Amino acid sequence: MPYDITLIPGDGTGPEITEATRRVLEATGVEFHWYLHQAGLSVLDQYQTVLPEAVIQSIRETKVGLKGPITTPVGKGFRSANVALRKSLDLYANLRPAKTFAGLRSRYEHVDLIIVRENTEDLYAGIEFQRGSPEMDELVDFIGRTNGQKLSKDAAISIKYISVAASRRIVKFAFDYARANHRRKVTAVHKANIMKFSDGLFLHVAQEVAKEYSDIQFEDRIVDNMCMQLVQKPEQYDVVVLPNLYGDILSDLSAGLIGGLGVAPGANIGDKYAVFEPVHGSAPKYAGLNKVNPMAMMFSGVLMLRHLGEREAANRLEGALAAVIAEGKYVTYDLKPRPDDPSAVGTSQVADAIIARMGTMK
Repeated sequence: MPYDITLIPGDGTGPEITEATRRVLEATGVEFHWYLHQAGLSVLDQYQTVLPEAVIQSIRETKVGLKGPITTPVGKGFRSANVALRKSLDLYANLRPAKTFAGLRSRYEHVDLIIVRENTEDLYAGIEFQRGSPEMDELVDFIGRTNGQKLSKDAAISIKYISVAASRRIVKFAFDYARANHRRKVTAVHKANIMKFSDGLFLHVAQEVAKEYSDIQFEDRIVDNMCMQLVQKPEQYDVVVLPNLYGDILSDLSAGLIGGLGVAPGANIGDKYAVFEPVHGSAPKYAGLNKVNPMAMMFSGVLMLRHLGEREAANRLEGALAAVIAEGKYVTYDLKPRPDDPSAVGTSQVADAIIARMGTMK
């Protein structure tokens, strides 16, 4: 029986890399029934949103989505469609593997990290107060009355919100993932030495949850020290669990350890639904040029296969991706020694090479 999957091409280069990924997933032999839904800038005028309700409803029905990148403007306009999707479906866990492969340009070897980022709280909860608004002035007055801090009203405020419930479920997710995937250690990252109440709560909850998993090693690191640790000795870390903001930053840092966002997959997972997507942007200037690297989305497809329980197919696709990367012949310009290398191939040709490689692995 085929798996029902909501397929969201996105905008910019999203449709190209989505099509390439669809092809390699079907080449694994696993059967899919794709429910195609459009989201992104291409539907903004029609629906007055980049994320129509029909998209969310489809994922509620299929339980699983595969999504291309969607453009988000910086500092103005609509909020991120990704954030809206996570909130609507309570996709509280952002899973970001970072693994080195032979053939990728990197200063490191033997990196195999899993970043588990809490998705719903922290500074990204969207609790903000605009400069000059009555609510902002009232908040400044309240802070002055309750703790004596005299804040300037010529400012904006974002609230860092961390709860016991959300902290517990993300830490349990990290430990459960570690146990299910035979991982040895979970590291909780925080800034509890300064933010003793918010990050202190996250750390305390992590320590309590760790007691329930005696088979898995637990440790904690202060976030700035963790950045240094990952640059100096990333091979010492395994599963890393973090609040939202730190998770966002360290997941990109981890991608930098393995060769960049072009090979960095992602998943947003909740108790009922899961959406798999590359973590890079939509690169609209390259749209329609058959030029961009589709591998981050393909690796996201590997995560989706594992989520579905199709581990043999997932391992075969990952093996084909690794082989094509190692050979270095049928890869896009960003994976060549020089970006102007005339032997670089296009998005669809990468898919062709991976499908051909999987054909030799059956």
